[in-house]
Amino acid sequence: MGQENGRKESTLGRQIFDVGKSLKTAPANSEAFCKSEIERMLKYSQTKVIMPVVALGLLRAYAETGRRAFTDHEIRKTYEAAVEDLKKFLGHDVHVGAKYYDAYGLRMSRYSVLKSVGHLSYELLPPYTEYAIALCDWIPGRIKQHIEQRLGIVPLLHDPAIRVDLAGEKQRFLDLIREQIDKNPANFEIFSFAVIKIHLEKFACKVYRDTRTSAHDKGVDLSTNFGVVYQVKKLRIYTESEAARVYAELKLNFDAERLQDGNVILVIDDISKEVKKYLIDMKVQSISKDELLKMAASFDEPEDRQKVLRIVYEEFRREYGSSIK
Repeated sequence: MGQENGRKESTLGRQIFDVGKSLKTAPANSEAFCKSEIERMLKYSQTKVIMPVVALGLLRAYAETGRRAFTDHEIRKTYEAAVEDLKKFLGHDVHVGAKYYDAYGLRMSRYSVLKSVGHLSYELLPPYTEYAIALCDWIPGRIKQHIEQRLGIVPLLHDPAIRVDLAGEKQRFLDLIREQIDKNPANFEIFSFAVIKIHLEKFACKVYRDTRTSAHDKGVDLSTNFGVVYQVKKLRIYTESEAARVYAELKLNFDAERLQDGNVILVIDDISKEVKKYLIDMKVQSISKDELLKMAASFDEPEDRQKVLRIVYEEFRREYGSSIK
């Protein structure tokens, strides 16, 4: 009896394990597998969505012609055509349209889309071929959703009418800034830059964004025409040890004279009063997210609020916009 119960428990355990395994990994010959690989491509997308668009171009070409063999030149052409179609579908070119490189064909083998059959020659593989039409229908919408999750409302700001509408009422504008600035580090850095730029314009001062949001130091530097440098980072600093690490990094990034003269300002998400005082003693001023929002609240004219939104879009487009014209 005990042995029988043991066998039942063992069988049940295997069933539970098999169900759990099936939930984690889609069968390699299924449409779900193809979608899971596209999701993986999106996960590793940085400033632009590339691999899912390469896949879309190949699948559309296959659906139209039935050809599975592609040279690198043909992959480039299908990719560029897919970019153009996506721009129309999205209504903007932010986060799509990276320059094509011949390494992309080989890179698609990581996702079981292509296999190399010769020098810069590839073959489109199943199950992608079997589900080409369904995937062609699904990929554009999934890319759109990914961009909206990644960049929020930013792509819509290309439309002046939308900017006018969003900037019309101050509280709505402030709610938008608060929501978007919290979304991710890139949003924090670019929205901070836009607010600081419009604030400083009131004092006839200019500020310039010198680095990209993907810079190696995980922050962005803003220079000015009056000798001050702002470093923008989505950080929360609550202890002196955290502040000391940040100050050590500032010493690496800026010369001693600039720091000693108090010409470095740190723009961060949040900071405790004690740490703020600690940094002041080190001659480093700081601006928190709450102080940025107070700056934004001082923009009484709708035109100033519209400028903030225009600058946000222009900076994102400069960094994330299509390289394919």
